[in-house]
Amino acid sequence: MPYPSEGASNRYRVEQYLPFLKKEAIKFSLHPFWTKSAYKVLYRNGYYFRKFFFFFAGILFRTIDVFSIFRYDVVFIHREACPVGSAFFESAAFFLGREVIFDFDDAIFLPSSSRCNNFVEKFKNPGKVATIIKKSKYVICGNSFLADFSLRYNPSVVIIPTPIDTTKYSPMIATDNRPTIIGWMGSATTLDFLDPMKNVFTVLSSLFNDVEFKIIGGAFLIPGLSRVRSKSWSFADEIDDLRSMDIGIMPMPDNDWTRGKCGFKAILYMSMGIPCVCSPVGMNKEIIINGSNGFLATTQEDWVEKLSLLIKDSALRRKLGNAGRKTVEERYSLKANAQKYLEVLKNCKKVNCKRYGRHS
Repeated sequence: MPYPSEGASNRYRVEQYLPFLKKEAIKFSLHPFWTKSAYKVLYRNGYYFRKFFFFFAGILFRTIDVFSIFRYDVVFIHREACPVGSAFFESAAFFLGREVIFDFDDAIFLPSSSRCNNFVEKFKNPGKVATIIKKSKYVICGNSFLADFSLRYNPSVVIIPTPIDTTKYSPMIATDNRPTIIGWMGSATTLDFLDPMKNVFTVLSSLFNDVEFKIIGGAFLIPGLSRVRSKSWSFADEIDDLRSMDIGIMPMPDNDWTRGKCGFKAILYMSMGIPCVCSPVGMNKEIIINGSNGFLATTQEDWVEKLSLLIKDSALRRKLGNAGRKTVEERYSLKANAQKYLEVLKNCKKVNCKRYGRHS
């Protein structure tokens, strides 16, 4: 896996399943490429010397990991073993005769990099994803778009959406007599998706005196608009920040990269009973039934219309929020998906329910 616990994909697609593995007496170990210290600067501008240091440290530890593969029956690779270069480290597992389960939740077979690390793009090798898929025993994909790509190279593909622990993420208690807060939670890699919302926020501010905008996960400002507040995301504040929102938004452009997204932002809002308005892109169209458990919006006019409806009508917010929560419980909860995850592990040829290695 690439990230420590601070990385959302690892936290939700790997670590929250670990208690289920323990119950099945499946032993495991985790080996992220980036350390916690590295992750603190990875998506920040600058810090190039420290990033290079942490990168070479990751290469060193990943090399050590290769020599310990023989201790495991199965190697589970989440996204990638190394952020750049060929599939060398993944191929080590194949060469040593270990079964590999490959899991991914983004269109990582396409060229991409964060705006803070654009220089890395020339060193990435998205073509290696097909090689890893082809040689893996099983492939776990977060949505049908990723599964369609994977099926070109491997018939053993399972779709498991990125789930949420609904015992931990639960609906907020509404607080009256305060401004209506429209919120967004994300990271530096998706902050640019908010740019088209600047006009929407400005229009809504002119229409409603009691609306505010809360951005969690990056600095986002609109000149002349004082109602926008932004802050960094943190483990400690995540649930409280979500509970402060009355409406959640998930704007996205429509392209191959975003079609590979697993709609987790929408799932996160809905798990908390927060009504959401999302772009009709990729998996969002599967998660959201427009007007039933949330809203879909394409144009600026759509966004203003749907958000205005929710701002004006608290009963509608509760109705959509409750419906969204039910959708998550039935289809996107940890409880609903854990058994699928365990079945993949148990079906892997050499699993003996005793040793389970994670080297990526």
